Amino acid sequence: MNQTDQIFSDIKDVKIQGATNIAKAAIRAYKLSPTPETKKILLGLRPTEPTLSNTLWHLEKWPAKKVLGHFERSQNKINALVTRLLKGKKVVYTHCHSTNVVRALIFAKKKGRVFEVFNTETRPLYQGRLTAAELAKAGIKVTTYVDAAFHEAIPKADIVLIGADALVSKGAINKIGSATIAELARLHHLPLYIIADSWKFSPKTVPIEERDFHEVWASAPAHIKVRDPAFELIEKKYIISVISELGVLPFEDFLKQAERERRHPL
Repeated sequence: MNQTDQIFSDIKDVKIQGATNIAKAAIRAYKLSPTPETKKILLGLRPTEPTLSNTLWHLEKWPAKKVLGHFERSQNKINALVTRLLKGKKVVYTHCHSTNVVRALIFAKKKGRVFEVFNTETRPLYQGRLTAAELAKAGIKVTTYVDAAFHEAIPKADIVLIGADALVSKGAINKIGSATIAELARLHHLPLYIIADSWKFSPKTVPIEERDFHEVWASAPAHIKVRDPAFELIEKKYIISVISELGVLPFEDFLKQAERERRHPL
């Protein structure tokens, strides 16, 4: 298997995860083989992630180095905004694995913010364990709950910070379980913020991915139907603000600003 095919395989099999990491891997693949076929394959691997399509769109107009630079600049701005937001917060709740969220929390820790994190393991691929391990390595106290314990973990938090795979007109699309988290956060009067690079914005409808049921139950008995929806929509009414490199913006304001940025990129 050549390097390009290996990247394709790692993205498809979720060995490379997180929108930013997938976008960076796509840049490597496209540099190795800058053809329309490479672009077509990459888009087919993660059709639910606008960051990938936006990255490939920018690659047609700008050098790879400049496109890559966007992610670092964006993360630096997000880091500063999240650090400011966490002043006085003791418990942060998060779900799944978001590079934007993890890096912002680690940065806040380095800047002296004192907090701990509650998170969920995020079945069936357990991306929450990756989040927990990365935060713990940075010296952040973490408590990981099974997914079914949402109702126990969320009331103990002060704030909810979760990432997004896509930001669309109706809200944020994120890992399955996120809609329940949003509803529970509202019930317990907790502010929920979406932490995301603006390149996750899509003016078009983004399909909700359903993955192979073998991830859930590889040896399921005959005649049992197993569902494995990977993502769901967090309705915008549950979102206090979106924190991106564009600032801390109410959802509708974020949509307007993100659309303007698309017209005048980089």
